Amino acid sequence: MSLSEQQVKAALTAAVDPNTGKDFVSGKAVKNIKIDGDDVAFDVELGYPAKSQIDAIRKQVIAAVKAVPGVGNISANVYSKIVAHSVQLGVKLLPGVKNIIAVASGKGGVGKSTTAVNLALALAQEGAKVGILDADIYGPSQPQMLGLAGQQPESKDGQSMEPLEAYGVKAMSIGFMVDVETPMVWRGPMVAQALDQMLGQTNWGDVDYLIVDMPPGTGDIQLSMAQKVPVTGAVIVTTPQDIALIDARKGLKMFEKVNIPILGIVENMSIHICSKCGHEEHIFGEGGGTQMCEDYGVEFLGSLPLEMAIRMMADGGKPTVVGEPESRTAEIYRAIARRIAVKIAEKAKDMSSKFPNIVVQHT
Repeated sequence: MSLSEQQVKAALTAAVDPNTGKDFVSGKAVKNIKIDGDDVAFDVELGYPAKSQIDAIRKQVIAAVKAVPGVGNISANVYSKIVAHSVQLGVKLLPGVKNIIAVASGKGGVGKSTTAVNLALALAQEGAKVGILDADIYGPSQPQMLGLAGQQPESKDGQSMEPLEAYGVKAMSIGFMVDVETPMVWRGPMVAQALDQMLGQTNWGDVDYLIVDMPPGTGDIQLSMAQKVPVTGAVIVTTPQDIALIDARKGLKMFEKVNIPILGIVENMSIHICSKCGHEEHIFGEGGGTQMCEDYGVEFLGSLPLEMAIRMMADGGKPTVVGEPESRTAEIYRAIARRIAVKIAEKAKDMSSKFPNIVVQHT
């Protein structure tokens, strides 16, 4: 009996993608099934970066097809293809930038910049092309965290700036252009204009994800970002502390008002483990992030411990994901980054380039 494509597909419905929770057939990941006698070849196209997962997924789909009676050699090509997804209505995509992820918090000091840089590095480790824009004009910290402090971007054409690069991530920050000691005594419109220029006049090249490290709060900077910048989705960073959660809720509501989807919530400093005795303590309270997710129907992406190593590595210009890539904390960041990428992959694709511009003329 000769093999059929239906048999192969039926076998692959038994294989569930560990990152999406869907089987590879209903998730539309299986492509180009070719049957030659009793040999089978097919592609599995993932909509998210998953370098660390590809071998396991390849073994998983091959094992599933092996269950088909009479099957011979099996060849499975597993790869990632990241596309642009829809953004707010009336906002144009940035040339070369497929998806923009805003990392925001209602208040300062909750570890938003540390989360943003580690997520950017984690996405790059998983094989994506990544950029990070430090939109925190008053307190730019990405130059220090990426070990780029004191460096300046160049302009090849006098019009656009070349981003600096660290650990495979392209970076732009006002901190590259002003002295670290200089306070930014600017009013809102000047800040909005500076952000506009950094975003639009940086030669990002071809980027799958641009992480925007937002300033804390819900003022005019955040509002102009939300209204003018094509944001695919936002990640809210909080601590379990009630005071942080009050402000995080405001940040979440602001994005909802301007129709930017919330990809989920990251809870920082959720538990402190004593480095001397191993005693666990919830210094900033417990369960606040998960409660907020329940209240608003958004996803809890993960929680990170209050750990000296996270702070030391970020301060030292080598954040946890690159500083201690095998650590439990780095794995948490990678799992959160993969989940964010999966959630974006499941969103509607951007079709604006597929439609012609309709111009109404009086003739």
